[in-house]
Amino acid sequence: MKEDRCDRCECIIGLGCACTPNGGGSEKLPQTPQEWRYFPADTILISPTRYAHLPGCTHLTEELVTAPRWGWIPGPPHGLWDRLSSSHPATATEGNTKRQATRRCEECQSALS
Repeated sequence: MKEDRCDRCECIIGLGCACTPNGGGSEKLPQTPQEWRYFPADTILISPTRYAHLPGCTHLTEELVTAPRWGWIPGPPHGLWDRLSSSHPATATEGNTKRQATRRCEECQSALS
């Protein structure tokens, strides 16, 4: 059986993906917050689809964030999350160091506000 992964959040569709079918955001399903143990809270996680996430993201589990699919930046420089864009990509320093993020996850961004 092939595991179909969401292009937006990289979770397996039907097994963790909370994105709407049209890919336009999360369906705000009730979820129990999961404790992240490996990645510190300020780590920037970089998906294969060039999205940046933060530990505790509502549509990811820590078990999904592994190399070589993902890269990450532990202890990123101050302000990197806010500057992140296509003109200022964030490049992973650990995991898959070829990964670059050009977009921020909307759920992670909302959680910071």
